[in-house]
Amino acid sequence: MTTTAPTVNARVIALAHYAGRALAEGVVARHGATFHQNVTLRVVVVAGGSIGRDELVADVTGSLKTDESFVRGVIEELTAAKLLEADPAQASRMRLTDAGRELYESTAAETAEIAARLYAGIPSEDLAIAGRVLALITERANAELAGA
Repeated sequence: MTTTAPTVNARVIALAHYAGRALAEGVVARHGATFHQNVTLRVVVVAGGSIGRDELVADVTGSLKTDESFVRGVIEELTAAKLLEADPAQASRMRLTDAGRELYESTAAETAEIAARLYAGIPSEDLAIAGRVLALITERANAELAGA
């Protein structure tokens, strides 16, 4: 742990993000998936296991700050890998397969263990402050992106 606390700025935030993301990417890669695929599966899990295709594209596009065609490609990769499938009851919806749920649950459990180690010993008050600051920065950046 560093002995002096740096001022929070874009570089400090980016370094923390990319360090954590590298750890997450290592986990999902060991399971034969990509970070983008894992993010997409998470959206479906949070939605209860089924979500409209357009809603899924919009959520992942907004989260990853990427274009729709890229996200549609990720959805096709997941479908080809039989981790997602069109809902037979409503073709405009995507749902997890058993394999997709198993993959997500495995990677989520492994990344939760990593997160526990990373956040260990940090006072809850500090985490709450960091959460508020990062949420505000995200809100402002999203507003700037919307106006661009």
